[in-house]
Amino acid sequence: MIDPAAHVRVARPSRDLAAAERFYVAGLGLSVLWRTTERVPGEHDLLMVGPNGGAWHFELTHDPEQPLEPTPTVDDLFVLYLGEPADEPLIAALLAAGGTRVPAHNPYWDEHGVTIADPDGYRLVLCARTWG
Repeated sequence: MIDPAAHVRVARPSRDLAAAERFYVAGLGLSVLWRTTERVPGEHDLLMVGPNGGAWHFELTHDPEQPLEPTPTVDDLFVLYLGEPADEPLIAALLAAGGTRVPAHNPYWDEHGVTIADPDGYRLVLCARTWG
């Protein structure tokens, strides 16, 4: 049985780790938990962002020797259940940090939140509902 408090890591390729950092840190308010500080031949550049003390984080990767193009679909979502509508300053910060407000593929998310694509095209949903 999996411990419900187990830490979760979501890994995604990124075209530009600096742009991803602006979106998730300056825009969304996450913290940089770890990053590579020097280029090591044969290894990926990494940026890990998440909430301080949280049970999850993103690992954003970039391989300068064999870069991968991110291939998100309109239904690859990262949903944050806020329990209230996202406030306009948060939405404005995400847009100023390189995000693009987009209509949701599933109208449920437009009814209950806001969808913003990150610089690599992955979609963040700020949901006004609660989970659980």
